[in-house]
Amino acid sequence: MNTLLWIVVIVAVLVVVALIAWWSVERQRSAHLRERFGPEYDRTVREVGDQRQAEPLLAERERRVQRYDIRPLTPDDQAHFADAWRAAQAHFVDDPAAAIAEADNLVGDVMRRRGYPVGDFEKQAADLSVDHAAVVENYRAAHEIAQRNNQDHVSTEDLRQAMVYYRTLFAALLDMREPQQTEVRR
Repeated sequence: MNTLLWIVVIVAVLVVVALIAWWSVERQRSAHLRERFGPEYDRTVREVGDQRQAEPLLAERERRVQRYDIRPLTPDDQAHFADAWRAAQAHFVDDPAAAIAEADNLVGDVMRRRGYPVGDFEKQAADLSVDHAAVVENYRAAHEIAQRNNQDHVSTEDLRQAMVYYRTLFAALLDMREPQQTEVRR
């Protein structure tokens, strides 16, 4: 009987240790995803409705982007895109709606040149969130304003704000400076 009691105690201890180890690994994974995705983590949890369902989606997104051949821009590419950006900003004065369309296209061009697949906006934004979590909400907000502008007229102030959002993302994609998140006003 004494041996049976020891076996039960050892098994119970092993189960407790295994549970603690599992819990610790899960917490580390959650902490990694929170840090990696920042505000995108919270947005995804809200969208999915459950942290346990959102985290595997974020982890898969991370694995998918790791398979891409993401590369920095050459100095010539940086200069070319920076010039194109300045032209789009200058165009804003005369035709804000057209400048927003230019900005959206430039972001797509830079993404393509860096090695991100482009096409489906939500997938693009999700892919960007892996490496540019601090500014992906700006991209979503700017794109939403651009889409609304295609359907009906939006205010010049909304278009100006979209241009600011695009500029923040554009600078991050060009790797010209550390991106600072511009708070999205809704």
